[in-house]
Amino acid sequence: MERFDSMKNFDIPHKEASLEKLEGWRKAALVLNATRRFRYTANLKKRRELLEGKRRFKVGVLATKAAILFTGGHRGPYPSDVKVHAHGFSVDPQRLANLDKSNNIYHELGNLTGIAQKLRVPLEVGILGTEEDIKARQEVFGQNTYKEKPSRSFLIFVWEALHDLTLVVLIICSVVSLAVGIATEGILQGWYEGVGILLSILIVVFVTAASDYRQSLQFRDLEKEKKKIFVQVTRGGQRQKISIFNLVVGDIVHLSIGDQVPADGVMISGHSLTIDASSLTGESEPEHPSVEKPFLLSGTYVQDGSGKMLVTAVGMNTEWGNLMSALSEGGEDETPLQVKLNGVATVVGKIGLGFATLTLAVLLIRFLVSKKDLKHWSVEDFTQIVNYFATAVTIVVVAVPEGLPLAVTLSLAYAMKQMIKEKALVRHLSACETMGSATCICSDKTGTLTTNKMTVVRSWVGGEVKIAEQARLGLSESCLELLMEGIFQNTSAEVVESRDNYELLGSSTETAILRFGLEMGGRFREVKVKSEIVKVEPFNSTKKMMGVLLKLGGGKYRVHWKGASEIVLGMCNTVMDASGQTIPLDASQMKSVIKAFAGEALRTLCLAFKDFEDGPFDESFSLPKERFTCIAIVGIKDPVRPGVKDAVNLCKKAGIKVRMVTGDNIETAKAIAQECSIFTGDLVVEGSTFRSWSHQEMRDGISKLQVLARSSPSDKLL
Repeated sequence: MERFDSMKNFDIPHKEASLEKLEGWRKAALVLNATRRFRYTANLKKRRELLEGKRRFKVGVLATKAAILFTGGHRGPYPSDVKVHAHGFSVDPQRLANLDKSNNIYHELGNLTGIAQKLRVPLEVGILGTEEDIKARQEVFGQNTYKEKPSRSFLIFVWEALHDLTLVVLIICSVVSLAVGIATEGILQGWYEGVGILLSILIVVFVTAASDYRQSLQFRDLEKEKKKIFVQVTRGGQRQKISIFNLVVGDIVHLSIGDQVPADGVMISGHSLTIDASSLTGESEPEHPSVEKPFLLSGTYVQDGSGKMLVTAVGMNTEWGNLMSALSEGGEDETPLQVKLNGVATVVGKIGLGFATLTLAVLLIRFLVSKKDLKHWSVEDFTQIVNYFATAVTIVVVAVPEGLPLAVTLSLAYAMKQMIKEKALVRHLSACETMGSATCICSDKTGTLTTNKMTVVRSWVGGEVKIAEQARLGLSESCLELLMEGIFQNTSAEVVESRDNYELLGSSTETAILRFGLEMGGRFREVKVKSEIVKVEPFNSTKKMMGVLLKLGGGKYRVHWKGASEIVLGMCNTVMDASGQTIPLDASQMKSVIKAFAGEALRTLCLAFKDFEDGPFDESFSLPKERFTCIAIVGIKDPVRPGVKDAVNLCKKAGIKVRMVTGDNIETAKAIAQECSIFTGDLVVEGSTFRSWSHQEMRDGISKLQVLARSSPSDKLL
């Protein structure tokens, strides 16, 4: 009973354990070398400093807002920087770093246009992107990196290994043994035992230090892999993908849903852009950047919409950089298994310590009983007592499993590295541990079960089902023009053209449709300049479609929608034939087309349009969603990853149930799940049905559920 009571201190939650709870188990643990035992656990002192820093920042944000209201945002003069003018810039880095704190600075610098001119950035083209240009910007405005805890040398690991309590005791024993041996047997014979113990200690220290140093190098490589994040920027008029660490002040960054804002900046343009700044300000309400308040802060997230921003501060010139620098020293939370193993080590260690004490007491009592004259002590007597003490220490060393928690940490790190080789990035060690006790896996489809290399292979256009290569055949110019407009204008992807080739940047679905349009002979740039984009409604997983409002010549407007076939088709009442004429929609025929595509495990998307002459439109205008004309339905193939079927069968043998949760059409989801051996004839439902289940229906149906189609992100939490 006592053992289980003592283990209560080592029971921590899987996530967000309080500092008091983390401190509690450390105090309760029996530790011989605290430096080594707690090396891969959270640094609680740094954590407290980080939390205090965050608190001060949140208070600072509110105080700055209040000060701006009272003072109008006036700040004192900034010191000029020789390097700024030497490289042709005309704005101080410190002023740019404080843009979000004062509207006055923003207006003084000439708003967005003025800042761009001072940074030598044409907003449509971006920075030059040459090696000299990037080097100059990094020299003046800094790099997009933050200060990290310096890596430790091998000698530091040697020093830490020497902190082991048992080794300290053994060193004392060896010194005593050496002194006694030399005193009794002379220096030629008496040094053997003492020096032998010291050599053993040195071997243990260097082996331990070498092992720990090698593991620290592996952890460092792991951290580098975790930080490999790429962003899309416009440089020299070309949209390209670069590492977040290569971002410089003046870059034009493209943002979309789910992206982390990689640096401080000013919004250039945006469509329904919504920012979650809770990680910095603590405010739960999302922010909506506007012309009046266009500031975007590094470390925040794009909750909805899309947009472009001009980078004004990077790295340690941002508050996020300072917080991340402190966080890097705070360490990673220990996992519940690590803590429990520390508890086991403590219990076993206490038992071992008890037996060591008992052994030492028995040996000393026997020695004292057998000694006839307690008034006279010889050097041999002291040597005997030292040997008894060394025996007790040996028992403690053997009994206390000091390396057990560390071994688990290293095994989790190894599992993490193996998963990275399999292209599965795990950002926290505890995730590997959690997966080890999983009984059910709810897997996404795109990019997880499939290769995420999408290609349009079938299409319904002009009233006929065709393979992708023959989609253009028989189409009139007007029909083809509308189809190309729907493909090239209603997209979040980009075509980067070169002399003899092109590169597609964007999501796999978007690039697949763009490639389809290009292979049909469409010209991306020509279509782009024919009409003006007035409003964009970006894709999100709730709507499952995206739309765009275009301004045509002669005061006319056109809306294009693209998205889940049954949703977009539900807004249509007509379809376009091959001649470009609109005819009434035959719902049963269109449903049979979608079902046929889905039966071939194809993801289906519908493209539709509507013309009207009303205008102009403001930001509050919502794109209409009725009486549209269907232009085309495309079937996109996303091949199943090699080995998925074997992996699913392996999970089944291990007693783990695999389910597929996807936003795809129910027929497509069922076909792919069957190909992966996930669907075996049990329950398949759509997200809307799943959300309407009662608690009892949920209990009854969840055990049979194999595929959840047309799901929303919230379905995964039910």
